Amino acid sequence: MKAAIIILSDPKASSDEALGRLFNALAAAYDFDQKGDTVRILFQGTGTRWSGVLQNKEHPAYGLFQAVKHTVAGVSCGCADVFGAAEDAAASGMALIKDNPVPETSGLPSLQALIADGYTILTF
Repeated sequence: MKAAIIILSDPKASSDEALGRLFNALAAAYDFDQKGDTVRILFQGTGTRWSGVLQNKEHPAYGLFQAVKHTVAGVSCGCADVFGAAEDAAASGMALIKDNPVPETSGLPSLQALIADGYTILTF
């Protein structure tokens, strides 16, 4: 089985919902990974802002993120540009993904390519 987990929640919302969505996305990635499935995490939209937030060792999701960090495919380049997260993404070592050349952007991840490669897409 292959799963692509897209994290869209916004840490700037400072809400239980945003944190809950992140936590459940990371927990799903952990579940797939522990069972030996192929899983990839992608941060898109305002979710690109998590790339900086998750570097904080005091963050409640830090430990879980560390357990699944090896499954992170990267951050949407175009979304990171729009939502001010490109610098944090680069500093965190996460790849800036731009294989979907959307006009007037620096590119986004190609969900079509993931589906064509057999991934089930889950959004949080």
